Amino acid sequence: MNDLTFSGTSGVLVLSAYAVIMLVIGWWAGRGTTSSSARSYYLSGSGLGFVALFFTLYATQYSGNSIVGYAPEAYRSGFTWWQSVPFMVAVIAAYLIFAPRLYVIAKREGFITPIDWVRHRFGKGKLTILAAVLMLWGLANYLLEQLVAMGQGISGLTGATIPYEVGVIAFVLVMLIYSWSGGMRAVALTDVMQGIALLVGVAVLLFGALYLVGGDVTGVTATLADTDPEKVAVPATADSVEWLSMIVLIGLGAAVYPHAIQRIYAARSERTLKRSLAVMAWMPLLTTAVVFVVGIVGTQLFPGLSEDDSEQLVGMIANEVAGLGVFFYIMMILLFGGVVAAIVSTADSALLAFSSVVARDVYGRHVNPAAPEKRQVLVGKIAGVVAVAILLVIAWNPPGTLYDIFVLKFELIVQLAPVFMLGLYWRRMAAGPAFWGMLAGALIAGGLTVAGVDDLGGVPGGLLGLAVNVGVCVIGSLVVGRPDDSPSEDPMPAQEATVGAA
Repeated sequence: MNDLTFSGTSGVLVLSAYAVIMLVIGWWAGRGTTSSSARSYYLSGSGLGFVALFFTLYATQYSGNSIVGYAPEAYRSGFTWWQSVPFMVAVIAAYLIFAPRLYVIAKREGFITPIDWVRHRFGKGKLTILAAVLMLWGLANYLLEQLVAMGQGISGLTGATIPYEVGVIAFVLVMLIYSWSGGMRAVALTDVMQGIALLVGVAVLLFGALYLVGGDVTGVTATLADTDPEKVAVPATADSVEWLSMIVLIGLGAAVYPHAIQRIYAARSERTLKRSLAVMAWMPLLTTAVVFVVGIVGTQLFPGLSEDDSEQLVGMIANEVAGLGVFFYIMMILLFGGVVAAIVSTADSALLAFSSVVARDVYGRHVNPAAPEKRQVLVGKIAGVVAVAILLVIAWNPPGTLYDIFVLKFELIVQLAPVFMLGLYWRRMAAGPAFWGMLAGALIAGGLTVAGVDDLGGVPGGLLGLAVNVGVCVIGSLVVGRPDDSPSEDPMPAQEATVGAA
């Protein structure tokens, strides 16, 4: 791999340039803002306009795993990985179910963290504590995923000139500096930069990869059918069930990411949120589908890669495309920086949400309720740094491929879906049954994961847990009704329901 285009000084220069840009954005975003204000730091004052909101939603949904991890998964799995496109569509569908309605209530009540909705709807109690635990777990897992992707992306895109460990440490420091300085505003502005670079770079990567195989997609498929027919065969029943299950699991789970919820809160207006989601509906075809085709083309460009080697596929293809000419070289530089920036930007989103939950819902509610906002924000920042330090140790020896890490967090985070979606529309939903349903779902999903059971008949443990979760919640609420610890004030007056559903 020593002859790769980006190896040596050029790769280091490209990464350095993007690092400097992100640091400058963080410094600029932090000027003149009140970083000690929780709303300013965590939500950019709830003033994100259409462009910033769209790209930060895009960065939230399309993480480094979407580029660095999805193409290798297509390489290994073949056409069954087309499921990645419809499950990204399902995420937008899930957003549209609850996001506009939640935004109206969040605007009125001044929500800052995702737990604010749970507390407002169901009152203080064990349900909010359990929800916070699941959110912190999911965010920590999500951060771990991005750290692994960061190291693999940098190593692959530089031909291992920058080692995995060095790349992770360097860009973690960059991320901590600019997110500490500028908060959500810095994160959103870096999302705009990396989003543009990613969209353009991935499109050119596909064009270049197709050029390298003579532009014959049919020929690539025919070759794959001859060399590895299982990758183009009609999926078995279990694979089809898994396909549908993953669409539901990821569609619901990704929409209730804590950092996704905070982006709903951060929108300037309900109209801005809806416009951003409308454009987001096209992104599965312009991003995930493109990456899928790149992975399939990779089976002809680099046949026979092991599972570990295939994790470097995007970097290998990018370097081959860069050798086609000056234009492709420049575009791959754009992609090169965009992939790294996308990974870092996704990590900082999770870090910001993690920090907010610790600051507001753990420290501010249970440890030191009298603490001023400035102290809460500082505690959240420090907690984020400590969490990243711990995750760096784990990232040194990652516990599986990026896809394995990706699925692991969804098994638990999807258990939050009922309190956000069902809780917004069903007035009779009660806190007690919601708690026991969430706990049962989490124990089932976590227990199956610990036992090494990936699925039962193609249905992942997280979805089985969610089914039990919903069943307990619905039946329990019908039996016991609204308990005493539920808020007496109706969180969803009729006029708001109309506005939220418009």
